[in-house]
Amino acid sequence: MSSLFLVPENFSRLAAALDAGKWIVACLCAGWCDVCKQYRAGFEALAADFPDTQFVWIDIEDQADLVGDLDVENFPTILMQRGDIVAFYGTMLPEPRQVARLLSAQTERGDDELRREAASTQERQQWQRECNLRAKLEELGC
Repeated sequence: MSSLFLVPENFSRLAAALDAGKWIVACLCAGWCDVCKQYRAGFEALAADFPDTQFVWIDIEDQADLVGDLDVENFPTILMQRGDIVAFYGTMLPEPRQVARLLSAQTERGDDELRREAASTQERQQWQRECNLRAKLEELGC
């Protein structure tokens, strides 16, 4: 799959990828952020290395209705999700190879292991409630 710059006109494409059980790797960024601007090309290049994964670029200001009150402490913030399971949410160094390593590790896990891990700590449980892109799209009627 290619990288998707998320705008309301393609929310349905993201929803379809989630419904199909595809891995989603979303980068939450801001248009004014120089680090994000520099990071974007490397992030988009990862899409070629992981063709079965939907990479999504989300500008937190332009898509404030979708992002809502997600806690974005720094940039880039990465969200990895498959179906209804948020496997990772947090700030990473702007190094695409780190995202690639984390994604490779996550995709090796089975559904049962992902579910157990999602429920394993308060922080991960919070990710499921507050960071779930499918739930956020549904709140917007998508």
